[in-house]
Amino acid sequence: MTTAKICGLSTPETVAAALTGGASHVGFVFFPPSPRHLSFDRARTLAEPVPEHVGKVGVFVDPDDSLLAEAIGAGRLDVLQLHKTPPERIAAIRARHGLDIWAAIAVRTRADLDVAARHRELADRILYDAKTPEGATLPGGMGVRFDWTLLDGYRHPLPWALSGGLDAGNVHDAIRQTRAPIVDVSSGVESAPGVKDVSRIAAFLAAVAKA
Repeated sequence: MTTAKICGLSTPETVAAALTGGASHVGFVFFPPSPRHLSFDRARTLAEPVPEHVGKVGVFVDPDDSLLAEAIGAGRLDVLQLHKTPPERIAAIRARHGLDIWAAIAVRTRADLDVAARHRELADRILYDAKTPEGATLPGGMGVRFDWTLLDGYRHPLPWALSGGLDAGNVHDAIRQTRAPIVDVSSGVESAPGVKDVSRIAAFLAAVAKA
């Protein structure tokens, strides 16, 4: 059975929609250039109603220790999702904080998948995300998808999740084609960058449940 993470949540109403719809994970972004970036106070408020069985994922781009410590405390985080973070830094973060690590791998070609194997001893899960355009300021959340056939026959080195350009209209096909255990959505449930839509969250989670 495939479960879903709703990423980049920023209001109590959208957190509630994710929980009501059956999301297995909720994602909180701690990266100032992102329109989904949260203050620690806002993260604390949003994390409060999230039950223990729903994973709270903090999303970071090569973070320093002070940011991680504050975010973990404020968001009561269970998982650290790391983008553009060197392997040696991932190892140090895992040793210091002892939380599950999701290493985000940017994918455009089959060769990009080779990076996943380097994280076998470092991470608990690989998040395959679409590689963003050259010069983009954000590592994800831009509605870009990669060719899912690249995963055909691929032997995953770790548990994994699928991200990049998913929405209620294509997630059924994505699950059927890739058999992803977790699908991760952000811009695909937004009405504008950083503005999550309650009805789109509900539609996405309903489509996942039917896949």
